[in-house]
Amino acid sequence: MASFLSLLFVFYVIVIMSSSLPTTSENFAKESPVFASAKPLEKLTQLHFYFHDSIRGKNPTSMYIVEPPKGSINRFGSLIMMDDPLTEGPGPNSKLVGRSQGMYAVASQHEYGLSIMASFLFTEGIYNGSTLSIVGMNHALQNVREISVVGGSGVFRYARGSALLKTYFYNGISGAAIVECNVSAIHV
Repeated sequence: MASFLSLLFVFYVIVIMSSSLPTTSENFAKESPVFASAKPLEKLTQLHFYFHDSIRGKNPTSMYIVEPPKGSINRFGSLIMMDDPLTEGPGPNSKLVGRSQGMYAVASQHEYGLSIMASFLFTEGIYNGSTLSIVGMNHALQNVREISVVGGSGVFRYARGSALLKTYFYNGISGAAIVECNVSAIHV
């Protein structure tokens, strides 16, 4: 009798389990329980370049999307869109290696702090078509600032790391800045 009840219980579990299976072949995600390797090898890439930002003048590379509100301290509340050239050296005629495209907002009332969200789109060599995405606070008056690398594409797929920014040149009247950028990115 106990054997019959055990068999009946197993049959009952199979019927219940099979009724909860999906009836269509469409799946949002698929997981594989076995991988060929536990973790792909990661690489560290270090990049050094300059980006040139100009908010005024004949050919600006940045523009206000949202002007600062009336009575704003340090232009707090401004939103600026950018499409800045990335070059090998600090000179304006230095070799172009990509673009910095994104936006920054004046996000601090107490110091000149810019919340930046940008992608470095590379156009040179093996990095052509690859991107690195950065997000963080750029306290522009500090000597060196660290911004997080939060992702990437192409060669930099699954990137993480940091970008150290240092102002190479700034002219408050013309609104032109050249920023030295040292990036360390870990990626697959």
